[in-house]
Amino acid sequence: MLNTKRISLIAGALYLTVIVCGIFAEKYVRFTLVNLTDGAETVRNIKDNVMLFRMGFVADLIMQLAYFLLPIVLYQIFKKTSRAMAGLMVPSVTVAVAIMCINMLNHYAPLLLMNPIGYNVTYDVEQINSWVVFYLDMHNKGYHIAQLFFGLWLLPLGYLVIKSDGFPKVIGLFLIAGCFGYLLDFMVYFLLPEKSNSLSNYITAPADLGEFSLCLYLLIYGVMGTKLSDKNKS
Repeated sequence: MLNTKRISLIAGALYLTVIVCGIFAEKYVRFTLVNLTDGAETVRNIKDNVMLFRMGFVADLIMQLAYFLLPIVLYQIFKKTSRAMAGLMVPSVTVAVAIMCINMLNHYAPLLLMNPIGYNVTYDVEQINSWVVFYLDMHNKGYHIAQLFFGLWLLPLGYLVIKSDGFPKVIGLFLIAGCFGYLLDFMVYFLLPEKSNSLSNYITAPADLGEFSLCLYLLIYGVMGTKLSDKNKS
């Protein structure tokens, strides 16, 4: 049976995998290669960096696998604090991961369009450019739909961090603020898309700070072994 220190280290490692792979795929690969306003440039970038584009695809899937496992491990830490709230994390993340995994087909579609071996469909250059941008834009929208659920999971997580004796309460406050930030960002993206790019980083900043802080805290505890004790709220 794993002790709390070992479980915390596993949770921290999974959280770090989510953060690193997510940043690599979204903030580096897609930020570098994808320009949704210029299909020709995007196609050229992908063709010149096919392996990087594929690495972004794989990194996203690894991130989603780690994200799926994360609340299952965290449940073992927080179930004594509140079994109901700890259990709520799992379905929230499961739905988010399911949406994101299906949505990854939109990420992979440009590779098929640019190299349609085995397909009896021929597109001209302009059509390919348009369809590549279309599928990548659909991937972006699908990611924001999933955001509804990976924002929601921060509410029970933040509550559990606050109620647990072993964590700084400020991390929990950031996580709860991050939940509402993600939900607000979801609303802004679909209702006021012209404002989304300029506001998104500010709206989601509390979630980024809370999740990175929790990841770091779990890793430090897992390595250093400072005490994590939970109040029994179940």
